[in-house]
Amino acid sequence: MSSKRMRLQPIEAQILGKNTIIKEKGRGTVRAYLNEEEQNKLSQIRESDSAFENECKALGIEPHTVSNYWYKGKHFSIHTKPNQTNIEDIKDDIISQMNEHSPKYKKVFHSSKPNPHLLVIDPADIHVGKLATAMESGEEYNMQIAVQRVLDGVQGILDKSKGFHIDQILLVGGNDVLHIDSPSRKTTSGTPQDTDGMWYENFMMAKQLYVDVIEMLATHAPLHFVFNPSNHDYMSGFFLADVIKSWFRQHPHVSFDTSVAHRKYFRYGNSLIGTTHGDGAKNATLPILMAQEAPKDWAFTKHRYIYTHHLHHKIAQDVVGVTIEALRSPSATDSWHHRNGYQHAPKAVEGFLHHPEHGQVARLTHIF
Repeated sequence: MSSKRMRLQPIEAQILGKNTIIKEKGRGTVRAYLNEEEQNKLSQIRESDSAFENECKALGIEPHTVSNYWYKGKHFSIHTKPNQTNIEDIKDDIISQMNEHSPKYKKVFHSSKPNPHLLVIDPADIHVGKLATAMESGEEYNMQIAVQRVLDGVQGILDKSKGFHIDQILLVGGNDVLHIDSPSRKTTSGTPQDTDGMWYENFMMAKQLYVDVIEMLATHAPLHFVFNPSNHDYMSGFFLADVIKSWFRQHPHVSFDTSVAHRKYFRYGNSLIGTTHGDGAKNATLPILMAQEAPKDWAFTKHRYIYTHHLHHKIAQDVVGVTIEALRSPSATDSWHHRNGYQHAPKAVEGFLHHPEHGQVARLTHIF
């Protein structure tokens, strides 16, 4: 048998001692001239690969989980490996794909303004996926209504703040942005809920809502997004916040605090602002927790505030120098709340204006 030019897999070429440089663009194989002995050896190799796959199939073993094996043939004893892709080979491809799908945002010139203010916008307890019917509770609520109310509410807060010079925005996210945390239509702790849409539809709509809101706000001033874990969507809410952080990772004017910590703190001038969902630590302990968890900011501020959620109605109190305020929700009353009489509080998205020296100087409310 004369020498013959044959196409080889890279691993076959390595075993046969042939050049493994792939010279043909778009192909993952090489061509090499094999003498009679090398052709026989190649047949043995290919026979061994086929026998290996058949043996794995018979034993119920996935071939890709076997890193190497020996084949004892008539003429050769061969040590070989199935074709594998090294993690390093795919890393750059994954990063490239991520870069392609992470939008790039241009820098916006935010002029310095006299008498600046921080605008806090806090769409609390949106509950995307909640279902309420007017026949039972007197109010309609579904995915579309939830999203539209938040968009209208955020725009309403912006419109009401036009008399102030805004140099920074604090957007508070999380806080039961999603109504359920499982495909079985239950909260994190397993409480069944009346729902509108599938869980993945809820997630995608909430994601687009946050994208739209952040894109809207970031044109006005640099924005910091803070995430509060909550009881309805403890897991999926965290995943959603991380997705939003990844989406805007190349935005020059947007920053994030999306850790799973239950209490978050943000300093603006002479104000220390805490946010938490409100289903955990009691109000009486929140001030001392703030002092312990943000001691430097506590020491260098005079005005301190904690915005809570979860209750869907307004409660405000001063506790030893810290103002604690529960926010209203834009979401409607569902069957359970109607049955137990937890309704008729105003439905709203709320915002607050903080002066760098004087603290909170205005409340803004968009009521539905």
